Amino acid sequence: MLADRGHDADWFINALKDKGIRPCIPGRKSRGKHDKHDKRRYKRRNRIEIMFGRLKDWRRVATRYDRCPKVFLSAVALAATVMFWL
Repeated sequence: MLADRGHDADWFINALKDKGIRPCIPGRKSRGKHDKHDKRRYKRRNRIEIMFGRLKDWRRVATRYDRCPKVFLSAVALAATVMFWL
């Protein structure tokens, strides 16, 4: 799981590890002991945030006009396809 420094809490990281999820969360600057994380994977987190930002440019996706999950997922897929195409 990729997350920013705001999610750096012992209880949260331990809960992820208990579920078998490998966290990639850098420690806060004020924290004395820093856990190791994959810096390369953490830097690529920006691509995911940019993708969600572009999806929210589509008003239908951002406001979730469609209440049916299947129709909403198809709208997201359509928006992602058009963004990739252009």
